[in-house]
Amino acid sequence: MLMEHIFGSLNTLQLLCLFLALALALAFEFVNGFHDTANAVATVIYTNSLPPKVAVVWSGLWNLIGVLTSTGAVAFGVIALLPTDLVMNVGSAAGFAMVFSLLISAIIWNLGTWYLGLPASSSHSLIGSILGVGLMNSIITSGGFMSGLNWGQLKNVGLSLLVSPLVGFICTALLFLVMKALIRKPELYKPPEGKEPPPLWIRGLLCLTCTGVSFAHGSNDGQKGMGLLMLILVGIIPGVYALNLSTNADSIHRIVAMSHSANVIFEKHAKGQTVDKDAAESTLTAYLEKSGTYSDGVFAALAEKNGEISQAMNGHQSLWELPENERSDLRKSIYYTSEAINKLKLGKQISDAGEVDSLTKYKTTLDKTTKYIPIWVKFAVALALGCGTMVGWKRIVVTVGEKIGKSHLTYAQGASAELVAWITIQLASKFGLPVSTTHVLSSGVAGAMAANKSGLQKKTLINLLLAWVLTLPVCVFLGAMFFAAGLRIVAHTFTTHVAPHLGH
Repeated sequence: MLMEHIFGSLNTLQLLCLFLALALALAFEFVNGFHDTANAVATVIYTNSLPPKVAVVWSGLWNLIGVLTSTGAVAFGVIALLPTDLVMNVGSAAGFAMVFSLLISAIIWNLGTWYLGLPASSSHSLIGSILGVGLMNSIITSGGFMSGLNWGQLKNVGLSLLVSPLVGFICTALLFLVMKALIRKPELYKPPEGKEPPPLWIRGLLCLTCTGVSFAHGSNDGQKGMGLLMLILVGIIPGVYALNLSTNADSIHRIVAMSHSANVIFEKHAKGQTVDKDAAESTLTAYLEKSGTYSDGVFAALAEKNGEISQAMNGHQSLWELPENERSDLRKSIYYTSEAINKLKLGKQISDAGEVDSLTKYKTTLDKTTKYIPIWVKFAVALALGCGTMVGWKRIVVTVGEKIGKSHLTYAQGASAELVAWITIQLASKFGLPVSTTHVLSSGVAGAMAANKSGLQKKTLINLLLAWVLTLPVCVFLGAMFFAAGLRIVAHTFTTHVAPHLGH
């Protein structure tokens, strides 16, 4: 009964597809663990503050806590980068090809850079793969090159990935200089001697910053895996995961009441224009893409989709009461309505403050029915991250601890780099933006070394810069190629064996 509640009623082939896709998503998080989380333990290990095994287990524990307490904002921010038509049809052959290709691309690049000991970014690799999938999908479906992607969200994410390493370098350098001026403790600015641990208060400081970075990494990077797992579950088992089935009766009634108020606004701006279901979906899909521009038809389409939400939910005390085959349709209607409301607000197509406030509250309430993460998904991602950290941490730790500066990492340098990384990642998580733990922390170590005039190893910096510059274009290429090839492979198998059974 429990298995059916989690995985629904699937045949053998569907279960195979499900477990293969979930295994790939968790493999990405596993690689992320020994690729990115290793940065969090580098300073405590190389300052002898904690033994390696203790540090790795401790970091894994706080990654777990970070994942479990995360809001999901980053998870759904990453999903928002994907083409609207693929997100809406993730259970199709193209949807399956998308998931497999972006995961395989990111894993290949992460493993390659980890083998070379380069602290490259898992966030960059995943987003590059997503961009490659989106571009290839756009070329295949519309013949265009720039349509089909959420370029507004890509701009925000791109800026966060570009700016965060600069923040790490500059803020760490400044913090280190402030510490040196205010905290007159000579032992804080000396490298460790042999294998002797530092004084207790320094160990406590470094353990605190390691804990903070580990927690922040879990709350940010862990969400990327959660978002991918939810895409897979919604695509293969829509009857169980398309909607948050724990939504209570009061919330359902509130949505129905708010949908009536929203429709008054939509119909007012539609100016008497109406569209059918198919036209509404095509209009909103085009509008949510970069090439889509606002027109009166958007409000007419919103009125149609919003009416579907009200009709589907009206009279129900629980979403479990909805037939399984209707849950995917309701999710689509909610997604289109929520995302279009957000774009209308940003584009200022609605000027009345009262209408904006009403629709904003409606969007927030709607999102709770689709933007949710089951607790078992959080535990699965946290476990993958933790296990990855414990298995493959050493290569990255050696690079961060020994190869960035010309001298050994001091206690103050490690603490300042980790404190800045902790704060930067937490702020990014608050705004739903993915950032690279690797880039923030490694650039922070470089900033601390520069501020202390310790000297920087030119070869390592060149390698880090190359990894940073190459990750995006290489993963774009891999994502695009794997998606194109995957469409051919998946389409036949999916159409013949899987699609006839989905949702049943």
